[in-house]
Amino acid sequence: MNRILKIAYHPIYAHPLPEGHRFPMLKYELIPEQLLYEGTITPENIFVPIPCADEIILWTHEETYLNKLKNQTLSLKEQRHIGFPQSLQLTERELVITQGTIDCCGYAFANGVALNVAGGTHHAFKDRGEGFCLLNDMAVAANFMLNKKLCSKILIIDLDVHQGNGTASIFENESRVFTFSMHGDHNYPFHKEKSDLDIPLKDGTDDAVYLSILKEILPKLIHEQKPDFAFFLSGVDILASDKYGKLRLTIEGCRQRDELVFSTLKHHHIPCAVAMGGGYSADVKIITEAHCNTFRTAKDIYGL
Repeated sequence: MNRILKIAYHPIYAHPLPEGHRFPMLKYELIPEQLLYEGTITPENIFVPIPCADEIILWTHEETYLNKLKNQTLSLKEQRHIGFPQSLQLTERELVITQGTIDCCGYAFANGVALNVAGGTHHAFKDRGEGFCLLNDMAVAANFMLNKKLCSKILIIDLDVHQGNGTASIFENESRVFTFSMHGDHNYPFHKEKSDLDIPLKDGTDDAVYLSILKEILPKLIHEQKPDFAFFLSGVDILASDKYGKLRLTIEGCRQRDELVFSTLKHHHIPCAVAMGGGYSADVKIITEAHCNTFRTAKDIYGL
């Protein structure tokens, strides 16, 4: 079978668009459009996921919470914590994104890496959503693989500028999943959960400092934990241009971060599923370019 870079994308990723949230969702349309336009990928690279089945979601999330999402019975307070007004379309969107990340795991086993154009919803807890996250796609995918006995030890590499608080909470008592979050210290969520390894970064951290820390830590983690699968949350809200990030990385520094992660995982023969995470620069072209670099870098490193 020919090896090929596989990318999860569904038009629902960019729709529906709650009033006031058009801009941050625009990138989900622009990323595949740009990659296709420049020839980095062809339509053959893209697969369209279906909604994740309830029984798989319930390996991670509480049934009462899932029923609230499906029956549209979230309280106003719960909706405020999520940041979106509830809708059936948003729930379906989250179910599709989650299945996309699960499907990426299978393609990663075959090809070394696979990427979801959306996902990285790491602020979702077992029983609630927060920070624009309804369901925790990487947590659901990790539990899917553990339940199916597809791997024995998982490393979650969360490099979004915000701590993966929901992911840390979900796996706090699960020794088969090691949660690593490298994030802005003075940033959302202001009450942090405890990951297996948290690296809080000072405001203004630049390329050189960020990359030196990651280069030192990631190989050590792999040596100590010996994972046989990895998730990479490749948020681009670490950029200096980001409205909320407070770090000072350049687009090239962000690309070098991706290169470091992919080359390290490939060297150790660890399959990797990737989700895009956050990105809130005022210029959507900057967001799109930084995210597209993750796809380009994966294709180059893995020779796909």
